[in-house]
Formats: sequence, structure tokens, C-alpha cells
Amino acid sequence: MAYIGRRPDEVFRAQATHDTFTGDGSTTTFDLSFEAPDNDADLQVFVDNVRQEPGSSKSYTIGADGSGDIKRITFVTAPASSAEIYVINPGRDTSLIDVADAAVTTAKLGSDAVTGAKLADDAVDSEHLTDGSVDNVHLAGSIANSKLANSSITINGTAVSLGGSVTAGTDWQSVVVADGSTQLAAVAGRGYFLDTNEGVIEVTLPSSPSRGDTFIFADYGNNFATNRVIIDTGGKLIDSTVGGVGGADRDFQLTTNGQVVEIVFADDTAGYIITKNSAPSDLSADEYALFTEATGGTVTTSGDFKIHSFTGDGTFAVSQVGNSSGSGDKVSYLVVAGGGGGGGTSEGAGGGAGAGGFREGKVSSDPYTDSPLDAGDGLTITETSFPITVGAGGTGGHSEDRSPPGTDATSGSNSIFSTITSAGGGAGGQGDHPYPGTTVVAKAGGSGGGGVGGAPGASPASSGNGNTPPVSPPQGTNGGNGQLDGSNSNGQNGGGGGGATQAGQAGAPYPCASPGGKGGDGATTHITGSPVAYSGGGGGGRRGTSPSGPAGAGGTGGGAAGALGTSSSTASGTANTGGGGGGGGRSEINPSNPSGGCGGAGGKGIVIIRYKFQ
Repeated sequence: MAYIGRRPDEVFRAQATHDTFTGDGSTTTFDLSFEAPDNDADLQVFVDNVRQEPGSSKSYTIGADGSGDIKRITFVTAPASSAEIYVINPGRDTSLIDVADAAVTTAKLGSDAVTGAKLADDAVDSEHLTDGSVDNVHLAGSIANSKLANSSITINGTAVSLGGSVTAGTDWQSVVVADGSTQLAAVAGRGYFLDTNEGVIEVTLPSSPSRGDTFIFADYGNNFATNRVIIDTGGKLIDSTVGGVGGADRDFQLTTNGQVVEIVFADDTAGYIITKNSAPSDLSADEYALFTEATGGTVTTSGDFKIHSFTGDGTFAVSQVGNSSGSGDKVSYLVVAGGGGGGGTSEGAGGGAGAGGFREGKVSSDPYTDSPLDAGDGLTITETSFPITVGAGGTGGHSEDRSPPGTDATSGSNSIFSTITSAGGGAGGQGDHPYPGTTVVAKAGGSGGGGVGGAPGASPASSGNGNTPPVSPPQGTNGGNGQLDGSNSNGQNGGGGGGATQAGQAGAPYPCASPGGKGGDGATTHITGSPVAYSGGGGGGRRGTSPSGPAGAGGTGGGAAGALGTSSSTASGTANTGGGGGGGGRSEINPSNPSGGCGGAGGKGIVIIRYKFQ
């Protein structure tokens, strides 16, 4: 560049500075506050007011300090202790430098060195910013909406400024409770819970609705059928239909319990469109599986099923009833009553006892194999405690020469679960009590007792009836008649007691290898997870010994066999099967021949309850 006159200086020097130090007799280096000039002679160093000459062979030299700056004076000889050192530093020359474009990089700038105050307005625009270089950390405060090209958003036709608030979706209101004259002015975009327990609610819609205006009305108290909701549309249609509730406007009404209705305005031609109109019956919701929970008796399991077995009185306590997705509200059951006692006799032969009544009900979804006497369905239960009664077996009859002498056989006792009662088995017929010639007739019951065997006229041989009292399916069968034979005592034989599925056989006439009547068979069920027979009838007793052979056999399901006239005891029905006791054989009232004459006791009953628990 050409200049007129003297060229401007391009080298400058700052004002001189001075430093003072104090010698200690050992220190030789001292650092200045500012850099020294390039020429050592420009620096003035005084020790006790005597100027020192620079040079390595003279008084001092100038060099770099620990940071590399030319600030350090190193004396050839350490100044004496307390010597005053005074340095006048004229500074270094500074030249004007032309800075090339892009010569100053980010690395050359200290943190926060460039502030907003250092920048001219509009000096930095988007072209000068690297993508992603301005983040939240580098923004102070917030950006005002006025600085943004778009400072609001539009929702359903309404502009909402950034930073403002808006209710997204339906704005549900507090419950509106009817007081007999309640009126509600509905606002678009809102949902209303309406409680009409105390009266009707009248809803008025806006007179000039806009397209898209939406309203929802829900039955809060499930009472719309009792007290309706009237909707005044101001003459607008709903689904292109004129309203149906009187008056000039022909209003609309909501009359279904649990109803939820949503309407949206379309235009003046169609009016409001119904977008939702539902009641609870419209829903098909998944249901959590609930299973029955209960205690009582001896509990076992078979797969997913729990089995409660009661061999004595107890309580079936239900704490939870299953639902349709779980076990349901029914249980399978088996109720078996106590078997009857077998008849004893002094002459002839006692009748076998009838089995305890057998009643079973299987839930249709329960997979176990049931008996032929299944009622076809289980029993409905509730969350309560059900007393369980398990019937005892009847006692066997004794002849006159037995202890206790001359006691009659007794029927078994009933077993009970809820509404299901099984009748005790009927006692077997008993002869010659009191001796001679008086007969106790066989008894009716769940299954009937077998008739007594004896001489004609002295021994009514009729058996007892089963299924008494009557139920369906029948809980048992009849006993078999006793055999009367006046010409041969070997033909005076007792009938078998009835079983659950088979009647007892009659006593056989002479000659017969097995003259005592067989007890009727019981019923087999897998309710416990394995097959078990219950309620077999007791076999009839036998008087004679010729031809040789046993007395009547007991029926399957715990029925006891009858006794021979030479036997001093008779078998009892099996415990907890409801089997009938066997009939006793002849016992002459003769001290020299005190054999036979006693009937066997009936077996105790049982109650079994089964349900799905998982």
C-alpha cells in the first residue's frame, strides 16, 4: 500500500514494568512478571542500586522460565542476603499481524470466550452453524415463540400455542347426579357420567354445533331403564332420524341399563351420527379362571381334581367357588349310607342285610368313570360350610341264647351331604324272637333286607323293599325272600340283602349246595381316581348242613357272607362301603349246642366330594 508522508509504525512496545526481589545469599534465579526484550542490554538490572552488566561472564543472563517464557534472570553469583534487586523491563516488541481467513479455529478460542455480546446482530446465521452443533446445553433459557417460524399447532381446528395445554381425547366430567329436575348443557368434546338413580336427566346439545363436535353419555348408576336420559338436539337429527320423545323437537331418550352412547355432529342434513351405542351385554370379556377351594375330610388328588373323603361326620367348608372359566360352581359327589345288620335266629336262618343307599352325581366335565347310578350332574355349592353326616352300620341280631340275648337286628343310619340323603340299609329278617315262633320281618331301606328262613306259619319270609324313600336314580334294590320249608329243616334258609345295582337272591330250597341267598352286588365308581365298589348286600344265613355247602355270599361292594348253623359268629359288612351284614345260622336253645344264631353288623357309610382345583 502507498502512503503519503511517514509509513505507519508496525512495531510497538508496551509501557515498561519493574520487578523487585531480595537476595538470600544462595538464590541465583529470579522470574519477571512479563517477558524480557530480545536484547539483554535493554533490560536494566540493579543490585543495591548498582546496575549490573549482562553476559555469562559478567553479572547475569536472560533465559526461559519453567513455562518456556523469556522471564528468568540468572545471576552468575547469588546476590548477598538482604540485597535489594530492582529490574526495569521495557517489554517485548509487538508487531501488527494480518490474520488469514479461517486461521482462528475452535481450538484457539478459550471456553466461553465468544459471548453473545461479542457478536454483531445477525452475524451468525444457519449457514455458519454445523449440523447438530447447537443443542440444549448451548441454549440459555428458552426460545420465545416469536423467534419460531411456527409457534402453534392446530388440534381439531383449534390453534394451541407451543407451551400451552389442551385436553387430548375426551374430557370426562364429574358425575352428574339427578335430583328430579336436573338439566345438563353438554359441551362438545366432553364425556358425561349420568346417575339417574333419583330421577330423569335432560341433556341439551349446542344450538349451532360444528362438524366433528362429539359427545359421550354413560350410565353411571346402571339405572337408565328406571329413569331415562332425554337428549334435546335442538331439532337436529340423529342418524338421519327424527327424535321420538314428544314435544315440538321430538327429543331422543336413553333407556337401557349400562348404556354408553357417543354421537358426533356431521351436518344439518344427517345431523348427529351414532358412533357407539353399547351396553354391558354387548361385551364379551375374558374371565379369569377361578377354582373351588375347600377344606374337610381326608384330602387327596387325582390329576387336576381334589377329593375329600369323609369316613366320619365332619364339615365341608367352601371358601371359594369356581367360575365357568375355572372349575365351575358344582362338585361331583358320592353319598353312601350305613349298611343294615344281618338277622339272627334261634330256629331257621337269618336274612342278609340290605346295603346302605348309594347316590352319586358327576359333573359333566369331570373325566372319571362313574357308576350306572350317576344322577347325571353334580351338586351346586356356595361359599359356606356344609355339615357332613356319615351313617353308621346297623347292629346284627342275636338269638335267645346269645349275649345280649334276643336282640333284633337294626337298619343302618343315613348319610347326608347338603340336599343329598342316602337311606341306611334295611335289617335282615330275624326268626324265633322271642322264642319260639315269633319272627321279625326284614326292613326296607336304601336296599332292603333279606327275609328270614324257617318253618311255614312261624316265619314270614318276605324281604324288605329297597330305594326307600324313593329317589331317582334308585339308591338300592329289594332283598331276597327267605325260604320256608316245613318238611326239611335244611330248606329253612335266609334271603340275601339287596345291593345298589342287584337285588338279593332268595333262600334256596332243599336240597341245594348253597341254600343261603346271595347278597346283591353294589356299584363301582372311579370317583377316588381308582375303581371301588360300594353298597353290596349281605348274604343270607343257612340252617342246615346237608348237603354240605356255604351260606349265602356277600355282594360285591362290602357285603358280608351269611353264616352256617355251626358258626358261632357272622361276618360284618366292610367299613366305609355301606355293605350289609350277613344273616346268622340256626342256634338251638340247648346248652349242649350253643352254636350260631348271630347276624353280622353293617358296614359304615362314606361321603366323597370331588372338584377341579387347578
